[in-house]
Amino acid sequence: PARVTGWAAQALRARAAGSRRGVLEACRRGLDVLDDHRMTLGASELRARTTAQGAELAALAQEVSLAQGGPRRLLEWSERWRATVLSTPPARPPADPALLSGLTAYREIAARAEEARMEGRPVPALEREQRRLEREIRSRTHHIRGAASDEGDRFDTVRLLARLGDARLVELAVVDGRVHILLCGQGRVRRFAGGALTEALAEAEYVQAGLRRLAHPGAEARLPMVEAGGRRLQELLLGGAAEHLGGAPVVIVPPGALHRVPWALLPALRERVLSVSPSASSWLRARETEPPPGGRHVLVRGPGLATGGAEVPEVADRYGTATVLEGAGAQVPRVLEHLDGAALAHLAAHGTFRADSPLFSSLRMADGPLIVHDFERLARSPYRIILSSCDTARLASVGADELLGLVTALLPLGTAGVVASSAPVNDAAVVPLMLALHKGLDTGLSLAEALRDARTTLPNDPLHQATGWAFAAFGAA
Repeated sequence: PARVTGWAAQALRARAAGSRRGVLEACRRGLDVLDDHRMTLGASELRARTTAQGAELAALAQEVSLAQGGPRRLLEWSERWRATVLSTPPARPPADPALLSGLTAYREIAARAEEARMEGRPVPALEREQRRLEREIRSRTHHIRGAASDEGDRFDTVRLLARLGDARLVELAVVDGRVHILLCGQGRVRRFAGGALTEALAEAEYVQAGLRRLAHPGAEARLPMVEAGGRRLQELLLGGAAEHLGGAPVVIVPPGALHRVPWALLPALRERVLSVSPSASSWLRARETEPPPGGRHVLVRGPGLATGGAEVPEVADRYGTATVLEGAGAQVPRVLEHLDGAALAHLAAHGTFRADSPLFSSLRMADGPLIVHDFERLARSPYRIILSSCDTARLASVGADELLGLVTALLPLGTAGVVASSAPVNDAAVVPLMLALHKGLDTGLSLAEALRDARTTLPNDPLHQATGWAFAAFGAA
């Protein structure tokens, strides 16, 4: 921290002297110091939180790039300190018997607490034990060593533009509280002005509240207000760039604060092949990830779903040789065994997001919660994953511009694409969406293409429309 503070002081001194080059050099040196330190840490949570120390340096570099550099320079500095946890290979948790037994005990206690709540029995003692086990698991994972010699890939604008082809990538950079839209495609980067970040955040929360209400019958009157919110979000977050998207697929790269925007609701994006990525670097990595050999399909049905995961049997019939885990067979150890290295996984299970501790966000299995720490033990997570339940795409924004949650845990582990929901959804309305999605995948479409087409097959009523808008494709598969 002292060295980083010194480089921040040097950057401020250079700015006062009017030296753009001096500011950028000091920022680069300071962030390199933090990179070296960050790579000694193995826990993704610690890596994410450590980036907060570099927030001032990253902001200074962005300010100078906006004032005196071109759009490419602003893009490069926006990428320099965004979603850094995804830019380096994850450190695998050690085969620590104490950690494994702690995870098993946590799962058992959490399952007992959930059962007691459903029966209306008091759970204070179980909750205390659950919190104790969480502290123990967190402590053990925080002591995992990183690989300091591995610096990961540096972002390359030329490589990005080459890989995009006809597609467009829209990266949103926030400088001094204002959103700046960087439109990448056709061999160049263009900048457009957006609105105030605070206004966009307020509008996104308003829209999320509307989608939550539309997930229940009888809320049809909310639909015009939600659509108006989508139009307002487009003005704030796409600005003039909306007119230059062409007809090609679009990749949205929002800052961490805007990860809950339902992008498919925006009028300019509603009919498009659309995917979302935490950073341009992570999209590039997902684009270049090769599918595993064998093409195994795994379908999982967790307990307690209103529809019982009604889409799973029909999807299983479509694929024929898919492995189906349900009932007592959908226990965490067995689910992890089958997920490892699969080509496609569909998990129909209740999702729980933990804003206080995002790596304990979970999917409910027969024997208790499947948490992010469990996914991190996979040698290779499935190439494509579909999470068909509520809130599975919710993420916590921590550090400078990092995101922690189920989706971001999967992307560095070999997953190239995820479909998940950022809002509560109606279980019954999800079934036709999932069936149409798999129909598209079976014909060779990407996740983003299949999701776009699946939305068009839904009944034209507010409940099904809201369900389609709540889901997004992450990554590039």
